[in-house]
Amino acid sequence: MDKPLKEPPPYAIASVDNALRISVMLQLEGPLTVTQVARRLGVANSTAHRLLAMLVYRDFAVRDADRTYRVGPVLELAAHSQSTAARLRAASLPHLHRLVDLLDESANLTVRTGDTVRFIAGVESRKALRVGSREGMVFPAHRTTAGLLLLAELPPDRLESLYAADRFGRRPDVRPDLDVLRADLARVRRNGFALNEGRSERGLVAVGVCVRTPDGEAVAGLSVSMPSARYEKERLPELVATLRAAADALERDLARE
Repeated sequence: MDKPLKEPPPYAIASVDNALRISVMLQLEGPLTVTQVARRLGVANSTAHRLLAMLVYRDFAVRDADRTYRVGPVLELAAHSQSTAARLRAASLPHLHRLVDLLDESANLTVRTGDTVRFIAGVESRKALRVGSREGMVFPAHRTTAGLLLLAELPPDRLESLYAADRFGRRPDVRPDLDVLRADLARVRRNGFALNEGRSERGLVAVGVCVRTPDGEAVAGLSVSMPSARYEKERLPELVATLRAAADALERDLARE
């Protein structure tokens, strides 16, 4: 008799299995309530609620104002498609290493999904005092360098929709002031780069530029980050020029693929 293609592990962990099943359900079926999840898994509502709360904490799910749960930014990375994210990451790594060689500061490539961004590639500086890798991490878009760059590409109505109050439900504290954000994005568009001084983390400065497709679509943000104690305003033109050259080289590589 042929061996099954998949066999359950000998020491299966039910809670892990249920969390993974919920993740798949949210991806394939869309928003679900606690009761619907509990019924599908055959568990108590309280158990389903705890599982969903952990998925929300780890950015695999998001709780909306109507108390339904939908896929979070980690799973929404599929909107870029894994192949696109993997291609961006693979193409960017030589350029990130080159940036670190030139500037000796940490470098990152970041993509946007909704109102969040995800760091998909990163290379750390070799200095003892440096910004650590954020690869794989998810942050609110308006608090990051790449997020500002990519939000600045959105038309006004799309930005309004993205930050509509009813999307944040019980998370009003994470919703930015739209008037302030519009002014910030106008500055990014005017300058052609983004400067983040302590916006995402106290004591950190980051500078970034967009990475575009041949037709001009911004697909990622390329940035360098450093401790604020090491940032010198006089170096900003050099940082931007070096980033722009790296982004141009990455764009040429992507166009050849």
